Amino acid sequence: MTSALHQQTVPAPAPRLAFSQAAADVYQAMLQLTGASQRGIDPALAELVKIRASLINGCAFCIDMHTTDARKAGEEEHRIYALAAWRETPYYTARERAALALTEAITLLTEGHVPDAVYQEAADRFDEAELAQLISVIATINAWNRIAVSTRMSPAPKA
Repeated sequence: MTSALHQQTVPAPAPRLAFSQAAADVYQAMLQLTGASQRGIDPALAELVKIRASLINGCAFCIDMHTTDARKAGEEEHRIYALAAWRETPYYTARERAALALTEAITLLTEGHVPDAVYQEAADRFDEAELAQLISVIATINAWNRIAVSTRMSPAPKA
């Protein structure tokens, strides 16, 4: 059943550019980078990281995509919903918390770079190869967020 609130939604702003067509080689390279960045990272953790970065960056397209993908990876609804306030909940492991803190630090570089304590906590929870992959996932989702926000990619309307 659709609520009255949902019936009053407005259309998303029109896309500015069909990035996948206008920069097809870059788009394909980004898809390859995405695949490579996730190797060796738990899929559910990768989705949590992508959602958190996308929330910070205000990327509706990526939030929609990665919450859907997180559910497919077996992530629980309450953990997805609580990502904006992850520090205030008991839902995340120490390893996930380290990944989320690193995600925020890398995503918000203009607010003071990546603090040593945040990096060290992640380094204590992930081996060197995993940490490199985690940093790659964070960097890649930030690039996607910037592409999607600047070109006004919009999530598909829900039925």
